[in-house]
Amino acid sequence: MRKIATYLCHEISEDIGSISLEETGLEDPRPDEVQVELKACSVNFPDLLMIQGKYQFKPPLPFAPGGEAAGDVIKVGSDVSDLREGDRVVFGSRYGCFSEALNVRATAVHPIPGRLSYAKAASYGTAYQTAYVALTYRGNLQPGEWLLVHGATGGVGMAAVDLGLLFGAQVIGTGGRNDKLATVRARGAHEVINYTKADGSLGGFREEVKSITGSGGADVIFDPVGGDVFDESMRCINFGGRLLTIGFTSGRWPQAPVNLILIKQISVIGVRAGEIGRRKPELGKRFRDDLYQLAMDGKINPYVCAGFPLHHAVDAMRMLENRDVVGKCVITMNGYELEEDN
Repeated sequence: MRKIATYLCHEISEDIGSISLEETGLEDPRPDEVQVELKACSVNFPDLLMIQGKYQFKPPLPFAPGGEAAGDVIKVGSDVSDLREGDRVVFGSRYGCFSEALNVRATAVHPIPGRLSYAKAASYGTAYQTAYVALTYRGNLQPGEWLLVHGATGGVGMAAVDLGLLFGAQVIGTGGRNDKLATVRARGAHEVINYTKADGSLGGFREEVKSITGSGGADVIFDPVGGDVFDESMRCINFGGRLLTIGFTSGRWPQAPVNLILIKQISVIGVRAGEIGRRKPELGKRFRDDLYQLAMDGKINPYVCAGFPLHHAVDAMRMLENRDVVGKCVITMNGYELEEDN
């Protein structure tokens, strides 16, 4: 049995710093598993929410947070034939990745696509799949349309900006800090808008969006924020537009004014990419394969702003909790350093 360092959550707590780094034992992989020595683990909001007991999926205690990781295969189960020791791989797991190593079902493990680094490979799956499903399957985004992306400085929002540009849309990104929006513009967004008002509330972008688009507003709106941002989006969406509701990071579930839906003949569309995969596995596989091919072709390049060693994993989560992350931040392990990406 191998001894490894793992961050464990023993009890639900509002304080994400309540998790502890411990030495645990890791058995050899089962026949259908491989053992992966982790190099990078992406930090996502569900990691924080699981510790706080606020996520819809509640893993059994104790558990290690972390749902997306990349690393090297170091042991192979007896029934596994398509993976070998030394393979650079990426995988998704609902939890468990704040750890030096992990046994993973071989069917969930894939070679790192193209030339992506460990950090970028660990950062593309959830964010880009959400954006891809939203913009293609749910939003039917067309070349030349105006795409308004809220929360564009975050991981999911930045993925939507990247894919919107790839699909030929004219992209406007919104966010709450000018320094973070500068990165979004540098990555190709046609326009950026700071939607934080003087009093700290969100909004005030309606007229600017209409002025930029030179029409009735945006054709497709990607909204992971909700609250006041959703309310104002309803007033700067073009006739026949599609408003994609991804989540509610503002903390308030909005209510759509049905009169505007009727008058503008718009669609308000919910997006949960993972749920589509669970309900329609073949469709989910198609989306994952499409995204993997985009990564293989070098058309996906996640932005990773910071890396923290495993013993500073709580600092990484604090950075996300405090809204200081631009794109993604990762936890690094086993000698891997983010500077290798530069």
